[in-house]
Amino acid sequence: MRSHFSKVLIALVATASLGLADSQPESSARDTKKVLQNNFLETEQRGIHLSGYVDAGYSYNFNSSSKSAVNGRFGSDEASRGDFNLYAVKLALEKAMTTENKAQAGFRTDVMIGEDAYYLANRYTPVNWGSNDSQNSNYLFLEQAYVSIRAPVGNGWDFKVGKFASILGYEVMERPANMNTTYGLLFDSMPLYYTGVLSSYKFDDYIDMKLGVVNGSNSDNNTTTSGAGDGCAVLAALNITAPGGNANWSNNFQYSSNEDNNTAWGSGNSTTGVSTQSDSDDGSGHALIFNSWGNWSPKFADNKLLFAFNALLATATTGANAFNSTGEGYTTTWYGAGAYAKYQINDWFYLASRGEFLSGNNGSLFYYQGNLAGAPSRWEYTITSGFNVIDNLLIRAEYRLDWGNQTTQSSGDPSVYSAPAHYAGAEIVYSF
Repeated sequence: MRSHFSKVLIALVATASLGLADSQPESSARDTKKVLQNNFLETEQRGIHLSGYVDAGYSYNFNSSSKSAVNGRFGSDEASRGDFNLYAVKLALEKAMTTENKAQAGFRTDVMIGEDAYYLANRYTPVNWGSNDSQNSNYLFLEQAYVSIRAPVGNGWDFKVGKFASILGYEVMERPANMNTTYGLLFDSMPLYYTGVLSSYKFDDYIDMKLGVVNGSNSDNNTTTSGAGDGCAVLAALNITAPGGNANWSNNFQYSSNEDNNTAWGSGNSTTGVSTQSDSDDGSGHALIFNSWGNWSPKFADNKLLFAFNALLATATTGANAFNSTGEGYTTTWYGAGAYAKYQINDWFYLASRGEFLSGNNGSLFYYQGNLAGAPSRWEYTITSGFNVIDNLLIRAEYRLDWGNQTTQSSGDPSVYSAPAHYAGAEIVYSF
């Protein structure tokens, strides 16, 4: 009996000792891993990749007024006089689909924090009207979040469902991925993102296309300004790749069946396009946008030279302008073109340039001007030098000049001027 009792006591003591040992802070990594495994916590998901960048810099706008705005400049490129910028901290989490033509799925989520995030999310935000404190480096912007699906039909039919970047335009929201540091005039005149469904199909190595149905431009809601109506936007794209793979031509189309948050009012804001929203929310603001862009890398230049172009033609039925209008239902058309060139001089240094033109049939491209104002005519030229001295580190220096009628505006002043606007800046990017 005593022997049996002793065995039971020893077992209880051993169990208690084990419990005490497990509660001690000195538990080994092996014990911790065992606990995690027993609780079915997976510490690593195969195929999921984290990437991103940190982008910071300094910009100086040589404006005539300490608080003047430059029409067509993106918000974080427009801070008056000198300004240190945290453009963005970008994080992308992705499980990409393989190249196999089989039923499969994945996802991608892109998040930005910084000044670019603020203006990408708030295209209606005034810039430099009476103050110079619009920049917000603490802002969080969900750029993309979608599920990707492949149906094994033909060569493979892919779908994105959720929020995704616009199919229009040569420049993208990721500033370091563009040839130049500042965003161009045409970038500020086109949609940024959609929420909906986008399908893509690759016929062969040379032709692929996209079709999509979304809520509208730059909106998580349906294509309407209030509950007064319902609508959607239809997207289409046809992309052609040269047999040698050194040239690409993309044609992109969008039609909105109702009032669309296409782009914000222009002057003094972070973008320059037309507001298609009428005061009565009557669903009259249809938008039609066509964009064509292409690039070419001549084979004789051994992949060191790149040429590109970007063209835009759009029209919309716009609402009344509160400052200067003849009533609702007038049509505004805006159009523009841009040319780009980049030469990789050696492994660590390149030069890039950009020239753009943007105009329209009336002043509705600008907040204060309305449809009675004359047609705007704006130009910009940018030259950028890039340095890749260290792996994953990009340093860029840039000069930009904007000119044309209705180019600049003093804070709180409804008048716009044609004075040239000079810009100089530097940028440093670390990608991972």
